[in-house]
Amino acid sequence: MNRFFRGVFIVWVVLRHGLDELVLSSFSHPWLRRLTRLVTWGRNLDAPRGERLRLALEALGPIFVKFGQVLSTRRDLLPPDLADELARLQDRVPPFSSEVSVATVERAFGRKLEDVFASFERVPVASASIAQVHFAVLHDGREVAVKVLRPNMLPVIEKDLGLMRIMAGWVERLSADGKRLKPREVVAEFDKYLHDELDLLREASSAAQLRRNMQDLDLVLIPEMMWDYCRSDVMVMQRMTGVPISQIERLREAGVDFKRLARDGVTIFFTQVFRDGFFHADMHPGNIQVSLAPETFGQYISLDFGIVGTLTEYDKEYLAQNFTAFFQRDYKRVAELHIESGWVPASTRVDELEAAVRAVCEPYFDRPLREISLGMVLMRLFQTSRRFHVEIQPQLVLLQKTLLNIEGLGRQLDPELDLWSTAKPFLEKWMMEQVGPEKLLQQLKAEAPQYAKFLPALPRLLHDVLRQRAEPQADLRALLQEQQRTNRLLQAIVYAAIGFVGGLFAMQLYLHIRIW
Repeated sequence: MNRFFRGVFIVWVVLRHGLDELVLSSFSHPWLRRLTRLVTWGRNLDAPRGERLRLALEALGPIFVKFGQVLSTRRDLLPPDLADELARLQDRVPPFSSEVSVATVERAFGRKLEDVFASFERVPVASASIAQVHFAVLHDGREVAVKVLRPNMLPVIEKDLGLMRIMAGWVERLSADGKRLKPREVVAEFDKYLHDELDLLREASSAAQLRRNMQDLDLVLIPEMMWDYCRSDVMVMQRMTGVPISQIERLREAGVDFKRLARDGVTIFFTQVFRDGFFHADMHPGNIQVSLAPETFGQYISLDFGIVGTLTEYDKEYLAQNFTAFFQRDYKRVAELHIESGWVPASTRVDELEAAVRAVCEPYFDRPLREISLGMVLMRLFQTSRRFHVEIQPQLVLLQKTLLNIEGLGRQLDPELDLWSTAKPFLEKWMMEQVGPEKLLQQLKAEAPQYAKFLPALPRLLHDVLRQRAEPQADLRALLQEQQRTNRLLQAIVYAAIGFVGGLFAMQLYLHIRIW
């Protein structure tokens, strides 16, 4: 019954904010529209459709707000006005009772609160749709932040997800764009994302990986996880002290170098992407602070690791070559990369895709490089690719969304930021590593343990082969001939190896000249 009333409320909110017009704009049922106006008497559709969608999601509660936030990252599916408006959604969620937080902590650890913490601030410092954060102190004196999952989230999520699946089915059947927008797949993606975020151990492991990757960079601080105090519904981490990146005046008064801060932000991002293939995918201003402590002055502080992106070697190669071809205005190569990746049907004509890519990219070259937005270029390419039935990979959509955040933040700090000059060393180094002798040595080193297993048995295996091939009456001459053939084979292998290494060096030199 509760689910029924919840469904009725959702339908009323949808109609009240005129979202039926988004679905039924190409669906001619005049009687349905008249009924809608009667049920929601007095509704006003003067506001832009994106604003009405945002307000409706806020009215429906935290889970729908979170859905809108995730949906805003799918710019390959949404018109720009809807994506931009959904990006404004924030977690304006009242904190839940401190008694509930205490009960959750005590249940997670099986001990009284005072046995776990020397002190615990009952008023939360931050509250969002999935969890809230309290400051505390451990008995050994370490200051920590305690992230506590909202109680009974799973039943609420399952109920709303069930209703979202029903609505996705309606959109798919009733809207002219329903099949292209793939609403059921979007809801399924949100389902996975939301269930992942409900496991705080998963978030803690992501934070630990990022911290380990970034330790030698000395540009960003990531809290240490207190593993003895981490559970699936409670996460305890090092307390970080800094100034939110959005408080520009306060940072300026403290003497922070904004130009350096902007460059460092881009460096952190490209290091995570092209070196590690593991990046923080929710780097909006609410999750970024700046340290003012003397020993770490001007360094970033990164928080909230519920969303991380991963890239394979193939993904990184695709991105590096796309960026390089774009800045060389080699639109044919960009088109070929789309086809080679398998995201465009093999029957696609290269010249047609090349023309579409040129129409996207060429206008940017009338501007200085510092005014070119790589994030916007990727977004436009994704949108153009819809015409060619491209299946955009979720990890690249996350990357594009994060790149937009980084660019926006960097240009807010330094309007003259030239993103390309910062990205170029990473792309150059990565490209050289893929075709140089270092890559060959890395691959040989990785395969060495497998080959080592066969080396001790090699003499015996060779002896067995020779014995099987030799006739019982084989004389010394036959054995010498076999040895000569073996020597010629070994010589051929050595010459081939020398030629291969020489070819690699030549290719490296050629690419260095051609690309840069």
